[in-house]
Amino acid sequence: MTAWLTGYTPEELADLEHSDTSYGDFFRQAPALNPKRSLITGTVCGVRVEEIQDPMMREIRYLDKLVDELAKGKSMDQILRT
Repeated sequence: MTAWLTGYTPEELADLEHSDTSYGDFFRQAPALNPKRSLITGTVCGVRVEEIQDPMMREIRYLDKLVDELAKGKSMDQILRT
């Protein structure tokens, strides 16, 4: 799911876990942010993801929303409303 969102390979993600890369740099340096990420909608912490104005915060909340929905047992098709 994180690889789908950011374009990092599983190996790159594993390396990043042990690095001092900031959360912001993690997203800024993402190889290929998935264009379908904008299909992720709904609320996280009471805020609608699609209404977040700050681009970095919106990227962070896309990941939060993915984690929340997958933890609830939803499939990617359900999350992306496809």
